Amino acid sequence: MDTSSSSRRSLGTFLLVLAGVIALAVWLVGWALPLVVLCVLAIVMFHEFGHYLTARLSGMQVTDFFVGFGPPLWSMTHRGTRYGVRAIWAGGYVKVPGMTWTDSVDPSLESKTYRAASYPRKVLFASAGSLMHVVMALGIAFASLVFVGAPSSTAIGVGGFVTFDHGVANAARAAGLQAGDRIESINGHSHPTIAQIVSTVQAAPGGTVTIVVERSGRLVTLHAHPLNGQTLRVGGQPVTSSKVPVGYLGISLRELTTTTPVLQAVPQSFSLVWHTITEAVASIGHVFSPSEFVTLYHQVTTPALASQPAQQQKRPVSIVGVVRVADQAVQSNVGAFLQILVVLNIFVGVLNMLPLLPLDGGHVAVATYERLRRRRGQAYHADLRKMMPVVYAFVTVLLVLFASTLYLDIAHPIANPFR
Repeated sequence: MDTSSSSRRSLGTFLLVLAGVIALAVWLVGWALPLVVLCVLAIVMFHEFGHYLTARLSGMQVTDFFVGFGPPLWSMTHRGTRYGVRAIWAGGYVKVPGMTWTDSVDPSLESKTYRAASYPRKVLFASAGSLMHVVMALGIAFASLVFVGAPSSTAIGVGGFVTFDHGVANAARAAGLQAGDRIESINGHSHPTIAQIVSTVQAAPGGTVTIVVERSGRLVTLHAHPLNGQTLRVGGQPVTSSKVPVGYLGISLRELTTTTPVLQAVPQSFSLVWHTITEAVASIGHVFSPSEFVTLYHQVTTPALASQPAQQQKRPVSIVGVVRVADQAVQSNVGAFLQILVVLNIFVGVLNMLPLLPLDGGHVAVATYERLRRRRGQAYHADLRKMMPVVYAFVTVLLVLFASTLYLDIAHPIANPFR
């Protein structure tokens, strides 16, 4: 039987089954959750693709490139590399021979192993997954700024109106303001922030403020007369306890979403990603601190504490928590969902570069140590067996962190932050 045609038929069968599974999932839980799961899986596989691409470009032999773990569902071999999909979609992997000096490798492949590569190629290969996360984060940030937009502190709109007690007329309505109006200027001050609008109105009780709004693509100039807040009540409660007159129009304000021009979005994307990287470094330091593990212990053993919103906002989340929050975001706000993807990419990329095995950063650390110990062209081979106690200790810490956050995300899920 023709191997290539058999592989194509099995791939077609697999894709058909996959389409059926996705369709069933959409029918059962809606489109948002399957989309989030596929995005997370795509992030994982782009990480592995970074390793695959740099291995190929640097002359290393890639023997396996798989989505998932466990028994294979489909596979094919092309130019010495086996590609495929396995049953458990909890990640993926790229296999390059000779990741350690004790690996048994076919002598004909020795020149294409990881251990035979130069130091720069080893570092590039080991770092490629995290670099791919940065690339993905930049792409997502750029697309979000250009095509979706983000709330702007200088693009303020009218969200709604306040109803005062005793039939007192709303000053904003009386001036002609409408929900959805974008405030372009107030008393000649262009593109004001919410704080600037509030301070201008509060400073003019009984006076007049001139407001220019954009409505349906045209500019409209309105003259409003703020009421004295000392005389106003809402639901039986005074709107202010000020001892001096304070101006009130009776509107709610909100930051509007605005898109960014392409040329401006490039530096803004880099700035956003860099800011996210610095926050990720700080948060990872906090996550692995003894105080955080003490806090997690108290939350796991004290359900009332784990259910407090103040505690939930500060705790790390498992992949279950990430998927749940991303699912809530995509149903509420596409921009928020994309922001979560940016944060997820950067957090995973930074975490993966910690200089400890089995993370990629551990391989960079080992390669660097071997390079520093090299003398007069004589290669130094690190004995990874001596590092195993540290590896086991670190893996134990990861397992404790994973188990506790997974339990909390299932038993005491974080409240929907987008309501």
